[in-house]
Amino acid sequence: MSSNNNDSNSTIPATKERYSTFFTTLFCWVLWGSIIGIVVGSTSTLLINLNDYLTEVRQNNPYLIFFLPLGGIIIGYLYMYHGKGSRKGNDMVLEHIHHGQGKIPLIMGPMVFVCTFITHLLGGSTGREGAAIQMGASISESVNRLFKVNKIDRKILILSGISGGFGSAFGAPLAGTIFGMEAVMIGKTRYEALIPCFVSSFVSHYVAEAWGIQHDTFTIQTVPQINGINVLKVIGLSIIFGLISIAYSQSRHEIKSLSDKYLKNLMFRAFVGGIVLIALTYLIGSRDYLGRGLPMVNQAFEGQVPYFAFLAKIVFTAITMGTGFRGGEVIPLFFIGATLGNTLSFLVNLPTSFLAALGMISVFAGAANTPITAFLLSVEMFHGEAVTFFFMACMISFIFSGHHGIYAAQKIFEPKSRMLNLPQGQTIKFIEENKKV
Repeated sequence: MSSNNNDSNSTIPATKERYSTFFTTLFCWVLWGSIIGIVVGSTSTLLINLNDYLTEVRQNNPYLIFFLPLGGIIIGYLYMYHGKGSRKGNDMVLEHIHHGQGKIPLIMGPMVFVCTFITHLLGGSTGREGAAIQMGASISESVNRLFKVNKIDRKILILSGISGGFGSAFGAPLAGTIFGMEAVMIGKTRYEALIPCFVSSFVSHYVAEAWGIQHDTFTIQTVPQINGINVLKVIGLSIIFGLISIAYSQSRHEIKSLSDKYLKNLMFRAFVGGIVLIALTYLIGSRDYLGRGLPMVNQAFEGQVPYFAFLAKIVFTAITMGTGFRGGEVIPLFFIGATLGNTLSFLVNLPTSFLAALGMISVFAGAANTPITAFLLSVEMFHGEAVTFFFMACMISFIFSGHHGIYAAQKIFEPKSRMLNLPQGQTIKFIEENKKV
């Protein structure tokens, strides 16, 4: 009887009202998601084209690396005096989604746009998806203000901006759809944002293609058979990939923490980072670890790479990002995973291109804490090849990366596993700062 009383106290809107709300909300989400997708796809096109051009300029003019410290000073100056708090980058976007306080500064998009170009032109070891995500969030915030979107939908549209940025940056609209919903919080996927994220990701992807963007492609030459031995090998390798994702994430956060403590001035911090990167380049005697490093990734699929390549990229990218330069971390994670897979392939007797691909995807899955996104990315990037192995690798790397990750503001809604014994509702940064030895 009590349950019936409780039910009678609940007010259910009339059928006409529910249909009206459904179609009105659907129309708004499709409209807003389309607008975001068109603008994000166009800005991503500009980002990718200029990025590729600046990379070519740097490769043709090796002396530009000596201007990296100066570029760091410029980036530090811009964020100190004109960034309006946007220097937190992706973490600022996540914090805004979690807490919903204030507004994302519209300057975030143009700022990361310019600073990413400076970083790439002068040789910083970084990618571009961070810039695409922050531009997507900034564009979504513009739509929020233009249409005076309500508080609930404001957060949803920010997620759709993230999806559009990722989908257009990698030519992977399915992965982009889920990335916006999955990257914000570990243990909870924001399915309420599915429609605008889907619309934004696909529209931005096709807009970028319409502008003539051709994304980088990689090919798996041989896929091993699914049998007991190979499954055990992939399980063991996936654990290693997960641990390597920890190595990168911790290196990057530790360098940032040391920079915050000892190099408080952003201009001086990036200046020192630039000097260190120049010194490392000449110490190693190679420029393969500057910029995105895509030639080395291609080489990892086709032949042999230096056995220490993945370690060098960890160091170069951690210093670049930890000292304040701008860009993204997904392509460097691809580099780390692909070159490590290449090195391990000779030890475990599995096809080189297969392990390079497996390393690419699973290191990203562990570092970003987005296993579903990573799996879908593998499906889109490798045309459905080896889906069983990729699914295993993404899940295992995700579990073994623990509470670590590249996004310090990523919140743990539910721990990945009871085995990890982690608290709920805390960010990666909070757990790192309060963990007991």
